[in-house]
Amino acid sequence: MKYYIIAGEASGDLHASNLMRELNKRDAEVDFRCWGGDLMEAQGGTLVKHYRDLAFMGFLEVLLNIRTILKNMRFCKKDILAYKPDVLILVDYPGFNLRIAKFAAEQGIRVFYYISPQVWAWKKSRVYKIRKYVERMFVILPFEKDFYSKYDYEVDFVGHPLLDAIGVETKDNDDLRDTAGLDDRPVIAVLPGSRKQEIRKMLPVMMEMAGQFPDHQFVIAAAPSTPDQIYLDVIKDTDLKLVRGRMHELLRISTAAMVTSGTATLETALFRVPEVVCYKGGWISYLIARRLVKDIEYISLVNLIMDHEVVKELIQGDFNTKNLKKELTRLISDEAYRTKMLSELDALHNKLGGPGASETAAGLMYQRLLNKEQRNKE
Repeated sequence: MKYYIIAGEASGDLHASNLMRELNKRDAEVDFRCWGGDLMEAQGGTLVKHYRDLAFMGFLEVLLNIRTILKNMRFCKKDILAYKPDVLILVDYPGFNLRIAKFAAEQGIRVFYYISPQVWAWKKSRVYKIRKYVERMFVILPFEKDFYSKYDYEVDFVGHPLLDAIGVETKDNDDLRDTAGLDDRPVIAVLPGSRKQEIRKMLPVMMEMAGQFPDHQFVIAAAPSTPDQIYLDVIKDTDLKLVRGRMHELLRISTAAMVTSGTATLETALFRVPEVVCYKGGWISYLIARRLVKDIEYISLVNLIMDHEVVKELIQGDFNTKNLKKELTRLISDEAYRTKMLSELDALHNKLGGPGASETAAGLMYQRLLNKEQRNKE
């Protein structure tokens, strides 16, 4: 069968690639055409557009790049029609993907959605568009099944693919210490995000902590497709270390972490690393978001899934050196605080279910495609 898959971010590339691997096991005639990244390409996908050319953060940034976005959308529609897929599989990335879902459905192309947009946080009206244009939704957060049922839309909860992607481990990794030139001091992981705008806003404040905690070494995890120079322009002549493509290895040896809000907050939690979640965007984008987001108390996936504060969130004006130093001190030095957080992180792991999300999703998708094919033959 022919699969057209669209992922617009690094996390989407990871999860889509694992889904592709599982589909490969089931479909002897599999053919992938995709928007995504290196991991999807490694699974045999013909890569049409790389996600590094698609990621725009915030309302203002989207407006400034609207011509590029619209050009990409026009190209995508033409490419789908030319490819004539048996199914379009969309992975998160809602601003773009929901528009493509509408187009594809109107052309008679089947649409599956893997990893739901966060419609439960904002723009709940999108549920009606999803119900109309998406044949089946495969969700990864336990509360999403109940959320969609309120709108009379049945979805499949498959578990969280991060449990497969990272294989949660806690062992030390001496190889990273050697190759990255680390010494014996405890490690603080610095995860400033993957977009240029995020890094330039988050990293300068995060890196100030290195001077406040001389008994620890601070190591930045560079996103796979973000050029080193973007980080180096910020860290300049400081002694902060930079590692690329080894975030999971870094987390295995970390005592604590500073993490920009996003999927990385959950990855850090699954490695049982106490963390502080940080976010600061452009003020216009932030004010618009505040008006749109309803009934949501938290921004981090950790707190959203647990439905109470497990990790501290420093957002917008609260994200400053004073507050960051205070929280990092607690994460490093307050044993009772650390123990409580680690217990909560264990509970989070259990709540997400066991491994096998990619396998389950691929199995459900393929069976659904086969059933329709068999009905058509009859």
